[in-house]
Amino acid sequence: MDTGLLILRLLVGLLVAGHGVQKISSHLGGRGLEGGTEEFRADGFRGGALTALAAGGGQIGSGLLLAAGFLTPLAATGAIGVMTVALTVKWRHGLWVQNDGYEYPLVLIGTAAALAATGPGAWSLDAVLGLMSYPLWWAALALVAGLGSGLLTRLVLHRPPAPAPATADRRA
Repeated sequence: MDTGLLILRLLVGLLVAGHGVQKISSHLGGRGLEGGTEEFRADGFRGGALTALAAGGGQIGSGLLLAAGFLTPLAATGAIGVMTVALTVKWRHGLWVQNDGYEYPLVLIGTAAALAATGPGAWSLDAVLGLMSYPLWWAALALVAGLGSGLLTRLVLHRPPAPAPATADRRA
């Protein structure tokens, strides 16, 4: 079981962190902070570079914590939060990723919640530091706090779409 948890933590944690790196730099195929800012603006978010930095930093931090298995419920909360925002952006496209849907963020949310529930395993910093005995309610708290923070971020930072310009009646 510990080997499986290690593989899962490394895969998901490093992918979440890498996604954050792309938001704020040109590494890993990113378009730099300017590109991350443009992405958020195109998705209807206000805040510009600060929004991109907060999202990228949240993804990098929570992803690295998950990968290391350190403060696992907190790491899961952060990953769930940023992926909830991503899910809200992709919601209108439906579930499946081939239609730019929310399938991938949903898998990451579920995986982070599962890691909060199971713990990071014996090969983790939590285990080395003796922090392995998180009660199960921490997983519920991580899920609720992560979903809540993501939805609150969407509510506070997302601008409603501009109404379509009215067309003049051209009947003569």
